[in-house]
Amino acid sequence: MKKNRLYIALLGLVSLMTVSCNSELDIEKHGNMGSMDTYYTTDENINTATASLYLEMRSNYFNWFFLKNLLSDDVWTGGGQRGDNGEMEKLNEYRFDSNHGSIEGVYSGLYSVIYKANLIIDKTQGETAVMKRAINEAKVFRAWAHFELVSLWGTAPKVDHLLEPSEYRQGNSDPAETWAFVEQDLNDAINSGTLPSKTDANDAETGIRATKEFAQALLGKAYLFQDKYSQAAAMLDNVINSNKYALFEGEYDAQFHALANNNCESVFELQKRNDPEQLWNQLDMVFLMQGWRTSVLTYGGQAAMDLAIGTYGFCNPRESLYDAFVEWEGEDGYRLNRTMMNYDQLTAYGVSVLPGAAVYGNEGYFFWKNQSLKSDVITDMSYFQGGQFINLKMMRYAEVLLMAAEAHLQSGNSSKATQYINLVRARAKEEPLTSVTMDDIKMEKRLELCNECVRYQDLVRWGDAKAVMGQQGKDVPAFTGTDVQWNWHNDKYGFQDKNELLPIPLKELELNPNMTQNPGW
Repeated sequence: MKKNRLYIALLGLVSLMTVSCNSELDIEKHGNMGSMDTYYTTDENINTATASLYLEMRSNYFNWFFLKNLLSDDVWTGGGQRGDNGEMEKLNEYRFDSNHGSIEGVYSGLYSVIYKANLIIDKTQGETAVMKRAINEAKVFRAWAHFELVSLWGTAPKVDHLLEPSEYRQGNSDPAETWAFVEQDLNDAINSGTLPSKTDANDAETGIRATKEFAQALLGKAYLFQDKYSQAAAMLDNVINSNKYALFEGEYDAQFHALANNNCESVFELQKRNDPEQLWNQLDMVFLMQGWRTSVLTYGGQAAMDLAIGTYGFCNPRESLYDAFVEWEGEDGYRLNRTMMNYDQLTAYGVSVLPGAAVYGNEGYFFWKNQSLKSDVITDMSYFQGGQFINLKMMRYAEVLLMAAEAHLQSGNSSKATQYINLVRARAKEEPLTSVTMDDIKMEKRLELCNECVRYQDLVRWGDAKAVMGQQGKDVPAFTGTDVQWNWHNDKYGFQDKNELLPIPLKELELNPNMTQNPGW
């Protein structure tokens, strides 16, 4: 009962805030709700503001997820045909410029998160437990947004308070100052004593909110990105030694589905609800976009019983990712075969390419870990499978272990690094390593966290991006069921030196004369 009350308290508020305009017009208004300066004075209103902040995180997830994964070497854009989503293709093939909708959407979306966080931090009047917790939750999300801004754009403005009209045209920020601010916000939140902690690894109730350990994991990640390896190791060890998280013990792929929402491996995920009455408020296209391209496939056997059919076929795994799995685990690798399928496995399962059709942006490999099942959907809509209640993952414990392995290796503690990487390998049913190198950690992170918004920023910070992705987008495939055809070719393609940072969106530069563009754009 306690779990249900907490769940409804947070998610019910989110649902109320996402009702349609028509529904809002039907709500009887009772008096004046007051000004912004007087609103943040009651626990009830603070809870509503916090729910709005969580909702802002969730509403920006789609753009954030696809931007970071399409920029990596994990996936092809995919879709129904060439040009199905030309803007996504530009990202994946490195043909974008500063006037790109997804880049602008993520950039502005991060500042929307910061704005809602600053409302709570700056406007809250009172010292109740609810208020103190809300302020520090807001600091965690403000730090997360600034982390994304500084690691992707570098010089994007730091916004540490609600801006007055005279401050709207902020200039570029020094990345070092932004990193310091990320650290400050997270340290404040961690040391506040107000953030919750799970009681144990199986506490699915507390984990629906930002916890102290999530803040520690983010801070450890921020240290790692700045090459502060000893500090990163110590902070990530705090999460590991808390014993409040564990690697998922069921079948590897089960953790990515709705029945395992808020499982022991979840460090933080954005919540969805299995509520048919709230179906359209829960609707998003994250999994609808990624499921196999229904229109060019035929389904039978076990697949017809299991799969939520009606999906669009974006983000198909590259052969290079499959080959990396085979090199590391072999063709029969446990984790490989619960992450993706080759075409022989697909046909054995009951799915095949229709005669005369082709799967665009595909080399004959199909992700399994993000494929929607009938058990994932609120209502099975085969014409538009956008009603899943799979939570949106922000960080898994496996990432914490692998970041800690890197931090310890780089700070000279190879035994601890080996211990942590072997925990992940054991769950993948791989033999333990007797020692570990950076190449081992890079490979393990690629396989374990493929298509989970990690790879691109890692390649950039490691200095590997140009070597790995310099030719990305030169040629684009389609899979017919019998062979791979390369019918599309680009003259402009691939990660270049300027791609070390994303461009400041053109719209921002046009509106703000105090901003300057990043080098090369």
